[in-house]
Amino acid sequence: MPDNAIKKTDSNPAIVPYEPLVPTEQEIAVLGPTERRGFWLTRRMNQGNWKRLWTFCQRHIGSLWIYLATYNLMNVFGVENVEKSDVTRPLMLVANHRSFFDMYTVSSVLFRRTKRPMMLYFPVRAKFFYTSPAGWFVNLVMGWWSMYPPFFREAREAEKREFDKFSMRELTHICSEGYGHMIGFHPEGKRNLNEDPYSFLPAQPGIGKLIYAARPQVIPVFIAGLGNDLPKQIIGNWTGGEKIRIWFGEPVDLSDFYERPDRLRTHKEIADFLMEKIGDLGEKDRSQFGKS
Repeated sequence: MPDNAIKKTDSNPAIVPYEPLVPTEQEIAVLGPTERRGFWLTRRMNQGNWKRLWTFCQRHIGSLWIYLATYNLMNVFGVENVEKSDVTRPLMLVANHRSFFDMYTVSSVLFRRTKRPMMLYFPVRAKFFYTSPAGWFVNLVMGWWSMYPPFFREAREAEKREFDKFSMRELTHICSEGYGHMIGFHPEGKRNLNEDPYSFLPAQPGIGKLIYAARPQVIPVFIAGLGNDLPKQIIGNWTGGEKIRIWFGEPVDLSDFYERPDRLRTHKEIADFLMEKIGDLGEKDRSQFGKS
């Protein structure tokens, strides 16, 4: 069967197989040899039987080790909102960003606590993950190749922004169609290093532009209690580390924004609105767990 497809029936007339896009010669030409190899390899791993294999590994191997490292600390709320979402439409999870492991932990929870079919995609900065074989290896062992598509956002890589045009088209495509597609996205754009778990960085308009174009289902997520020190995080599971809290909100209705002009102001308003929804979940966490 084609990538991410299910059998089309009279009861499911609108299901369309997902077919990945291909960059133009001009777009791929700006990448170096290692970057091109990393891109073509990862793109292939996100298609057809390869994607199904890695999804199996995510569900049965990746989610298991994350569970074993967090089960004494994990607290999950609202997971039913993801369970009951429409699997025939892409679902975007928009979350605050405080650790390297935010979306990996979220996906582990969903694999273990729901029966919903999932094909995961995590758009990522290309630096390291696509610029060296070591980065390819980390993409494999940490994300089972799901860190795709790549974006070249470093200032010194300005000449490679031409390739980002393809990545934006591909990401919009992934967010527009595909059975079971689930996309993890951080509206803040980078990790917030402030010690206050209820503080947020300004939302970036890029997510608003993407959502305006693709119209996926959107669910806000608030995450707290995860750190960036992996050994400390794992040891804390048995020594009384901070509780991990993951809050899944209800699907967000963005129809009002879709009536507005397709311009930067609208994109920023969408992004800000999503951060407000994440903040609302944060206030629930503050109320329940007594954080000041």
